[in-house]
Amino acid sequence: MLRFCFSFALCTGFLLAGAQNSSSKTGNPVFSGWYADPEGAIFNHSLWVFPTYSDKYEKQVFFDAFSTSDGVQWTKHPHILDTAAVKWAKKAMWAPAILKKDNLYYFFFSANDVHPGEVGGIGVAVASHPDGPFRDLLGKPVINSVENGAQPIDQFVFADKGIYYMIYGGWGHCNIVKLKPDFSGLLPFDDGTTFKEITPQGYVEGPVMFKRKEKYYFMWSEGGWGGPNYRVAYAMADSPTGPFQRIGTVLQQDSTVATSAGHHSVVHLPNNEWLIVYHRRPLGETAANHRVTCIDRMYFDDKGNIKPVKMTFEGVGRIKL
Repeated sequence: MLRFCFSFALCTGFLLAGAQNSSSKTGNPVFSGWYADPEGAIFNHSLWVFPTYSDKYEKQVFFDAFSTSDGVQWTKHPHILDTAAVKWAKKAMWAPAILKKDNLYYFFFSANDVHPGEVGGIGVAVASHPDGPFRDLLGKPVINSVENGAQPIDQFVFADKGIYYMIYGGWGHCNIVKLKPDFSGLLPFDDGTTFKEITPQGYVEGPVMFKRKEKYYFMWSEGGWGGPNYRVAYAMADSPTGPFQRIGTVLQQDSTVATSAGHHSVVHLPNNEWLIVYHRRPLGETAANHRVTCIDRMYFDDKGNIKPVKMTFEGVGRIKL
């Protein structure tokens, strides 16, 4: 699986537009409410989006999910996981990532905004269905420590050639690790190391990786998540461990559409089309947590480079899953 308000009246209008859209376009945002850091995935012929509930830390204690079979009509699946099921998560949970293995769904998340000497970091939960309910798999974080300067947050998980990888990291550093097949811990690389730093120029947080035509695409977010200059950049390499050199910016603010566009995921549709699922801040909004989830199309040029993404209010058309 690969993944990836001008006024009160206008704000109300666009928030209600996404959830019950009867047109042939998704409409952006795709569903109502303040949601960020969306993880998109295709399960059981449906597109699923697992976002962060975007609010103050003390309120950011649960995850909702959303699904669609056509890209237009969305179903909300509330509280698929919350801190009541993760006893060590005391402050907040955010930035979900998910994969399916052996008919089980493994849901990775960040919790507690951990610093050295504190309990927190990256956790994993498991369920029999993508809408949960999820239970804490380990009763503790799978990564708790700060390695190579990378805060253990913003994880992305993927499989390649039978190996399960996680890339993660805040504070301007990104690591890649190998996961045990049961996701109970980490495995060393062939050289004996466990944490390999793959930080490219400009990296801040929100890493994503996917494979296309034997090339590994590494994407990440730059700038400050609470400011207007949040954006997405990318690099390419022949290996998931790089080396990665920044190529260019893929997604950034548009003064006619929105600001703070970033922390995304990528979905590869069965018809070989690509979607970028991301959050942005509506024009006129300055509150850091006022972020909405949007989907637009992503294209490649003849050399395999990612073309700059154009943010839209219309979103994507009906999609075939």
